[in-house]
Amino acid sequence: MDKVTPLSMPEPKSATIQDIDSLCMCSIAEGDREAFTNLVGRWQTRLINFFYRSTSNRADAEDLAQETFVELYRVAPRYEARGTFSAFIFTLARRRLIDSYRKKSRRPLDYIDPTDFAMQQQAEENDNSREIEEAFHRALSTLPDKQRQAILLLQQQGLSYDEIAEVLDASLSAVKTWIHRARTHLREELREFA
Repeated sequence: MDKVTPLSMPEPKSATIQDIDSLCMCSIAEGDREAFTNLVGRWQTRLINFFYRSTSNRADAEDLAQETFVELYRVAPRYEARGTFSAFIFTLARRRLIDSYRKKSRRPLDYIDPTDFAMQQQAEENDNSREIEEAFHRALSTLPDKQRQAILLLQQQGLSYDEIAEVLDASLSAVKTWIHRARTHLREELREFA
């Protein structure tokens, strides 16, 4: 029976590759479409949720997630695993979100998607949990962008403070301050439901 020793194991292309997503990026760079499909499958829901919490519009969230994946595919040949993959993909996502805010600020009218209206009409009966959720979304929308993004990356995506600092291109102390202020604001806005 042959023993596998560290010397007999094949070396990865880069010594910094640490996770399956980074390996997928290397495969995507080599033209592996299945690797891209797997990556989309692992990250699609998280990205859509991230965008939905920021835009409050399902169609916009899906579009932004798709744009993020297109960008991910485009940058795959230049990808280097220098941190966590989650920080990398959420950095791309944040850039798409900023771009969408800029585009919206240039639009003269606010478009309302008829499917969003129809989905709201078909929603279940108003109950206390729906009221709390609506109050939470209102409170979340009043937060400054950096605070909202930091709290969503922490609570929704499970990123560490260091990863959030990397995604938001900020210092660790700034991230801690944003998260503290966001929590304080949300607590104040939602205290009637406590």
